Amino acid sequence: MSHDLLLRNVRPMGGAATDLLIRDGHIAGIGNTLDAPGCPVEDGAGALLIPGLVEAHTHLDKSVIGMGWRPHQAGPRLIDKIETERRLKHEWGIDPQRQSARQVVQSLSKGTTHIRTHVDVDDAVGLAGMAGVLATRSAYADVMDIEIVAFPQSGLLIRPGVPELLEQAMRMGGDVVGGLDPCLIDRDPKGHLDAIFGLADRFGKQVDIHLHEPGLVGAFSTELIIERTRALGMTGMVTVSHAFCLGDPDLAMVDALLDQIAELDIAIATTAPSGRPAPAVAKLRGMGIRVCAGSDGIRDTWGPYGNADMLERAFLVGLRNNFRRDDEVEMALDVCTHGGAAVMRLAEYGLQPGNAADLVLVDGEALAEAVAARPPRRLVVKRGRVVARDGVSLIAAP
Repeated sequence: MSHDLLLRNVRPMGGAATDLLIRDGHIAGIGNTLDAPGCPVEDGAGALLIPGLVEAHTHLDKSVIGMGWRPHQAGPRLIDKIETERRLKHEWGIDPQRQSARQVVQSLSKGTTHIRTHVDVDDAVGLAGMAGVLATRSAYADVMDIEIVAFPQSGLLIRPGVPELLEQAMRMGGDVVGGLDPCLIDRDPKGHLDAIFGLADRFGKQVDIHLHEPGLVGAFSTELIIERTRALGMTGMVTVSHAFCLGDPDLAMVDALLDQIAELDIAIATTAPSGRPAPAVAKLRGMGIRVCAGSDGIRDTWGPYGNADMLERAFLVGLRNNFRRDDEVEMALDVCTHGGAAVMRLAEYGLQPGNAADLVLVDGEALAEAVAARPPRRLVVKRGRVVARDGVSLIAAP
């Protein structure tokens, strides 16, 4: 449902105070002489106005938000986390529909208006995660846009029947084909990448592959991803998430990969991790590479951290990349707004007339201050509808 609204005294991207008129869920005009008799009015009180935050990498199906405190059990290795999660999903009764809805509502309260979520498809849960998140997408369609990646979290080829399940997940409504560490998890990089790129090619969909693999192993997998992107004509249709190998100190190796990534318009998703190498955001953006960010897991079996606040994620991107000047901190915010929108190919995103009215009001003298201080969102608007106020969602969670 679309709405009309007049926002008074707001500062788009930290600029001069002005008014913004929303008609039928879209920005109809910006200026100081707008007249809209009968239109609901909100006083922005001089707050910063930014486009809706974009959560471009998360896992809606497995958060434990609202389930009480759960002591962390997973071991240090990736496979330890995978196996622990497979067990605890059943022991803890993690319901994908309920938990995804809870995270969506929390994201709304923090100003997120678009989400790309990876949803587990494996031999432990089958398609239950897909069914649950699809139900949440339908139930919350008026207040959140959700893009679903069908994701073989436990491995693709090492788990019997998972390739067939992944295809079923795409037929159910998956938007993107997911992949995971073709060398270190499946131990068959050719088979893994042939499977996911073949599926994407058949369905005409994008690919988003988790690549935790470090150093030379990660570089090898990246080269194979590049080969398939080129061979299948999938320029602009591939995202590599995490991409730890692109943070390797071997700059000759990294630069050779980045040149090809830029050529093929392969996007990079980062979570700004604290304990692993990470791609250098300013360098990638300087090469014209699309970079987005996400919270990854939020309060799940992999770790106790995360609160769905993409303004905080911008803070972490800035911190991880040693951004200090205002323009650098604004770059971190751009990764969590326009960067995510570019990766998700959001056609009506932004603050120009004609764009969808997905907006956030946040207090601060400058954009950099908003990132550094991360105050509660004064107002969150989705297609012209106020969905959160003063840090509290107006939409109920289960």
